[in-house]
Amino acid sequence: MFVLGLPYAILHGGYLGLFLIIFAAVVCCYTGKILIACLYEENEDGEIVRVRDSYVDIANACCAPRFPTLGGRIVNVAQIIELVMTCILYVVVSGNLMYNSFPNLPVSQKSWSIIATAVLLPCAFLKNLKAVSKFSLLCTLAHFVINILVIAYCLSRARDWAWDKVKFYIDVKKFPISIGIIVFSYTSQIFLPSLEGNMQNPKEFHCMMNWTHIAACILKGLFALVAYLTWADETKEVITDNLPSTIRAVVNIFLVAKALLSYPLPFFAAVEVLERSLFQDGNRAFFPNCYGGDGRLKSWGLTLRCALVVFTLLMAIYVPHFALLMGLTGSLTGAGLCFLLPSLFHLKLLWRKLLWHHVFFDVAIFVIGGICSVSGFIHSLEGLIEAFRTNAED
Repeated sequence: MFVLGLPYAILHGGYLGLFLIIFAAVVCCYTGKILIACLYEENEDGEIVRVRDSYVDIANACCAPRFPTLGGRIVNVAQIIELVMTCILYVVVSGNLMYNSFPNLPVSQKSWSIIATAVLLPCAFLKNLKAVSKFSLLCTLAHFVINILVIAYCLSRARDWAWDKVKFYIDVKKFPISIGIIVFSYTSQIFLPSLEGNMQNPKEFHCMMNWTHIAACILKGLFALVAYLTWADETKEVITDNLPSTIRAVVNIFLVAKALLSYPLPFFAAVEVLERSLFQDGNRAFFPNCYGGDGRLKSWGLTLRCALVVFTLLMAIYVPHFALLMGLTGSLTGAGLCFLLPSLFHLKLLWRKLLWHHVFFDVAIFVIGGICSVSGFIHSLEGLIEAFRTNAED
């Protein structure tokens, strides 16, 4: 979904933005591999065995024995922020797309967001990933249609592509936001431990990571470049807003469908993390179990789920800036979960077995990721404050 913001990243970064799309793919592929390496240890017989199951287990192992649960709680907070912000972005983009598709209707962007949230309320009743997977399948089909329509329109205007507009110039104030957008489009580390654990042949994990990141890098780079060449300096935060009104309405309807169908996965994942850490963590749980003895969700637990849906709506209404919000999230949690924590955990858990170049890569990724994270967060926050001031003046 967030590929729609990549042409906006090229607008403020030019060729360096394209380079970052490639660089982020390489780094995220590497950190995904080292994160999985932290799940394994060598036993007494010299065999490599899986001793941890999740990102949280890795974090707790790094903080043991002094603070055995501190690392897990930090990762849980980062995961919840990332997942909830993703849900908020889906509501924001739904309202934005519907408003721009039907500008003549007397319905504001906030009102469209409210309508989208009303459609999403049944997500509170989701019980398992099997139900979520059906929405994800439909989401994938919608994505194919969207890509074909946007790329076909861009290719039809290939004669007018503005190659001279793609430069090495960097907008120093806005480019850090682009870094957050690019990073956020690659975030998958929180799902990798579970994914690797469910593979029929976990030994193929590295091969899978290589090919998926190569494919993602090529497709994202081409989409961002082709879209930017078509509209150049007129490129908007959500690239479909640049399409002619007739095509835009069709594409945006598919995009809204995709956003609504994408919402259940991060919502369900966020609910699982919240329930596991706050309501089901044995004696360490902060609140009583939200499930009854028969395994059914209690009424107050369902109310809390509905409240989470409403919370994403309220955030979407008061922070309706897609690219800035995506940049903020990518800089705040995306960089932490994708760059900082995996390299830190790798150094801590496998320090004695690492070769010098692995240590160099981990330290370099941690330092560069930290600088990019802080810079992107500050500039995204400044951008949001400026946008709020502009809205207030209007």
